[in-house]
Amino acid sequence: MPSKQDISATETNSSGERKAVSLKQLAQHLGLSPTTLSLVLNDAPSASSIPVETKERIFSAAKQLNYRPNYVARSLRVQKTNTLGVIVPELSDGYSAMVLNGVEAVLAKEDYFYLTASHLHRTDLLKKHPQMLLERRVEGLIAVDSPIRFQPALPVVTVSGHDVIEGVTNIILNHQHAAELGIGHLYELGHRKIAVLKGQHFSSDTEVRSATIHESAGKRNIPIAENLCIQLEGDKPSPEVGYVAMKKLLERGEKFTAVFAFNDVSAIGAIRALEEKGLRVPTDVSVLGFDDIYAAAYHNPALTTIRQPLFEMGSLAAQTLLDKLNKNKPDEFPPELSVEPTIVIRRSTAPVAA
Repeated sequence: MPSKQDISATETNSSGERKAVSLKQLAQHLGLSPTTLSLVLNDAPSASSIPVETKERIFSAAKQLNYRPNYVARSLRVQKTNTLGVIVPELSDGYSAMVLNGVEAVLAKEDYFYLTASHLHRTDLLKKHPQMLLERRVEGLIAVDSPIRFQPALPVVTVSGHDVIEGVTNIILNHQHAAELGIGHLYELGHRKIAVLKGQHFSSDTEVRSATIHESAGKRNIPIAENLCIQLEGDKPSPEVGYVAMKKLLERGEKFTAVFAFNDVSAIGAIRALEEKGLRVPTDVSVLGFDDIYAAAYHNPALTTIRQPLFEMGSLAAQTLLDKLNKNKPDEFPPELSVEPTIVIRRSTAPVAA
């Protein structure tokens, strides 16, 4: 005959679902101590001494009686939430999504959860969101293409961050190598008049990418003319920004045989504008992208691009942050960790027309 505790544990709520029981109720039901249940349910190392039969009884009863652990109470008790915060400009199909995929891959294996906040390039949200994440007891922060506008109180790792901040590790791309790959590829194809789509003013990589492209072109005695450079405007994560910029560049009437775009998204928009003008890609104008987002290989024409290992950068950021948390010695970590780009040659670039 079931005990009073057994009967109450099987009560249902207004939706007909069995009410969740507490750890204490579950322990009383099984005739075991709450400590024993806690060790088994949390897979604590000391649970290895508990008989397998007992463990099976605990897991079976927990499922049957709809036991749900109180993670808030547990985190307060052990001062650990297994939760990280991730700050991104926006959630889109390109850059941010690929970095987040890398973050997820590492955290899932390590049994960590993460909360994401998009600041939409707004100064107020750059300050507000980190504080909101801290209030939700995240153990550390990853900032993706986002400037640090707060005083780091927890371990912080950035992706494409370039500011030197004490205790913060920046995961960066070797931009000099990237520029050499891109300009070198166009140069070998015979291009001497190269237009550049410069990134928006708020992007972390805009200035360093522009500077290294100009430097690489100058080394080959093909300096990029100022009137062949145009900056992307607007904060939409869509090809529209590249489309609008290329339309403006074409209105200047300047001649060029190749375009080095800030990213793949703007390159796709630029191709649309070129084709509307009656220019064929790559027969009349070659277009080179940057990032190698998923869509780059499936655009028509398939996009030649500088591959920024975004997935790997996200993975490295997550692993570095976990290492900081586990070792608790932030001084052992360098201010920068650099990754290398590669070039992926597809169909949007070709030798310059005779």
